[in-house]
Amino acid sequence: MRLFRLYGTEACHLCEIAEGMIAAELGSHDDITCEQVDIAGSDALFERYGLRIPVLQHPDRRELDWPFTAAELRGFLAS
Repeated sequence: MRLFRLYGTEACHLCEIAEGMIAAELGSHDDITCEQVDIAGSDALFERYGLRIPVLQHPDRRELDWPFTAAELRGFLAS
């Protein structure tokens, strides 16, 4: 099972859009899970991601910053 992480905050409408896109794509990937990480609870995460959210992190630590298209997301999840 590959674990991706979506960095964002609870009050971020762009994060909600990204979450929906990811949920739609995960239906075709039985080997992937996605954990949501709220950066508001960590000064270090907020400093790193505050201006970039939502950011999807691959298990190999590569990151896909918003804005991303469905095609870019699909390729990132498959890589």
